[in-house]
Amino acid sequence: MRLAMVAGETSGDLLAGLLLGGLKARWPEAVTHGIGGPRMAAHGFDAWWPYQHLAVRGYVEVLRHYRGISRIREQLAERLLRERPDAFIGVDAPDFNLGLETRLRAAGLKTVHFVCPSIWAWRGKRVTRLQAAADLVLCLFPFEPDLLARHGVNARYVGHPLADAIPVQRPLGPARAALGLGDDATVVALLPGSRRSEIEAIAPVFLQAAAELQRRRPALQVVLPVVPGLRALVEPLQARWAPAVRLLDGQSHEALAACDVALVASGTATLEAALFKRPMVIGYRMNPLTWALMKRMAYQPWFGLPNILCRDFVVPELIQERMTPARLADEALAWLDDAPRAAAVEHRFTELHHTLRRDTARQATDAIAQVLGR
Repeated sequence: MRLAMVAGETSGDLLAGLLLGGLKARWPEAVTHGIGGPRMAAHGFDAWWPYQHLAVRGYVEVLRHYRGISRIREQLAERLLRERPDAFIGVDAPDFNLGLETRLRAAGLKTVHFVCPSIWAWRGKRVTRLQAAADLVLCLFPFEPDLLARHGVNARYVGHPLADAIPVQRPLGPARAALGLGDDATVVALLPGSRRSEIEAIAPVFLQAAAELQRRRPALQVVLPVVPGLRALVEPLQARWAPAVRLLDGQSHEALAACDVALVASGTATLEAALFKRPMVIGYRMNPLTWALMKRMAYQPWFGLPNILCRDFVVPELIQERMTPARLADEALAWLDDAPRAAAVEHRFTELHHTLRRDTARQATDAIAQVLGR
C-alpha cells in the first residue's frame, strides 16, 4: 500500500498524524509520502517538502508566495502521476489540495479529501470543486455529509480525531505539575496561531493583553506554547511586550489542560480549547483587504469553531479592530470572575466532545478501504 498525503499547516499535520495511526494499524507496511510535518513523520511519513512551505493564510498573503507554492504543486503532481500511489489524501488546505486532487483523479488515481471545506460558513461554490476533486470526503462534523450528498459528493462523517485524542475529562493538577505551575495559581494560556503571518499580526496584541492582565492581577501566570520553528519570531515580541510571559516549546495541550482561561487565535486551536472545556476569548486579525473579502462571503455570524458548532456566541469573538489588548484582558477577566458562566460553558463543551468522539482513525480508514476496494 502506497499513500500520498498533503498537510499544509500545523493543524493539518496534527490531523494527518492522527489519521496515519489508523492507516498504519490497518496496513502496517504502508508507505506514505508527500508534504507534512513532525506528527506525520512520527508515523514513518516521508516529507518531500515540509508543510511550512504552504502555511500561508489569506488572499493577500498567498499572493506573495503564489509562485513558490504553484511550483511545489506542479512538481508534486508530476511525481505522483509517475509513481501512481494507491490513493492521494489531501488533508484540509483546500486551495492547494482540491486542484491537485482534480488533476490526479482525472488521471485515474483515487482521491480522498480529509476535512470538508467550510462551505457552510463561506465560499459555498467550492462544493463544485469537491465534486470534481474527491472520490470521498471525510467529514469532521455531523451535519456535513447530508449537505454534500445534496450535491452528489460521496461523504462520510468520521468524527473529529482531536475528540478521540483529548480525554473527555483531564484533571488540572497533573497538567500544572508537568509545567511547574502551582495548583492554586491562576493561569492564562496564549495561543496566537501557528503561521508566521498570524504570529506577526496577533502575538503582539495577545502579549500586550497579557501584560495588562498581569498589571491588574500581579499574581497571574501566563504561558505561551510556541510552535516548533517559530521561537525566534516570538522571543523578541515577548521581550518587548510581556517579559513575564513564559514561553513553552510546543506543549499546547498541556497549556490548555493547565489554564483557567485562554486567548486563542481563530482556527483549530479554538476547538482544542473547547475539547479541554476551557473558557476562551477568540481573537483574530488579518490583512484588511483579506478581511473585507472574507466578510462579504460569510453566511453566518460566528467566526470561531466552538461558536459555529454550538450555533451560539458561547465564547466572545474579537475580530480585526475589535481585538485590542484592553478588550482581550476585559473578556479574560470576565471569565475568571464568573464561575457559573465558566461552568455552563464547560457543560456545553462536554456535550460537544461526545458528539465529535467517533474513533475517527478507524472510521476514516474503513471508508478509505471501501473506496480502494480493500
